[in-house]
Amino acid sequence: MSRIQDVFAALQARGGKALIPYITAGDPAPQYTVGLMHALVAGGADIIELGVPFSDPMADGPTIQLACERALVHNTSLWQVIDFVAEFRKTNTTTPIVLMGYLNPIEARGLESFAAKAQAAGVDGVLIVDLSVEEAPAMLPTLRAHGLDCIFLLAPTSSADRVAAVAREASGYLYYVSLKGVTGAATLDIASVTEKLTQIRQHTKLPIAVGFGIRDAQSAANVGRVADGVIVGSALVQQIEQNQLAPERLPALLTDQLAAMRGALNALK
Repeated sequence: MSRIQDVFAALQARGGKALIPYITAGDPAPQYTVGLMHALVAGGADIIELGVPFSDPMADGPTIQLACERALVHNTSLWQVIDFVAEFRKTNTTTPIVLMGYLNPIEARGLESFAAKAQAAGVDGVLIVDLSVEEAPAMLPTLRAHGLDCIFLLAPTSSADRVAAVAREASGYLYYVSLKGVTGAATLDIASVTEKLTQIRQHTKLPIAVGFGIRDAQSAANVGRVADGVIVGSALVQQIEQNQLAPERLPALLTDQLAAMRGALNALK
């Protein structure tokens, strides 16, 4: 079993829900990334999604776009992001790390080189936002050969046929985008999320984590009641943005922010 499978199996055994925070690597500056990853674990993270900065993050709203800009000012590269994971692994060998980003940096470096370097560093999965399920068969054998789960996005507009196609190719977990729009968008409709997750579960036994629109303990709990995992990104990245001039404060702030959500999810049991 992979680290991701281990986490979800352990949570399922005790009736728990996965808390999956996202931060952009290199934000507010590269020297803080590994420390912030450890702070997320201290706050209760089960899996970390580590964003790879990209100049055109089309699925992301202004908050994460600005995070990418802050990271790119420091020339944070794909290889450097993987090096952050290797540094993190020196003291944490259990928390799964998923790299979230776009195809261009991987294609520029070469898929085989990327997959080999990611595996060596201790990366567990990839979520390539603009990798369609139709294109995936060209990449999945290489990723799987290097022990990397490939996580796909599903949306409120995904048809039953598309859900089935994604479920056939995905591994690790499925990321359900709860809102129409970009990251950091409006308010969650839990009834709609519940209905869609019921439809998705007809096609897969993979865990389903829900992201977009989760901002605090209450929204995390609302989603946790119906999903296997809760993904929080923009709310954490906003915290980084607001405190970028006092980065020494960020580990404690992120730990506390995430711990409130962890507590809300634990209370569901």
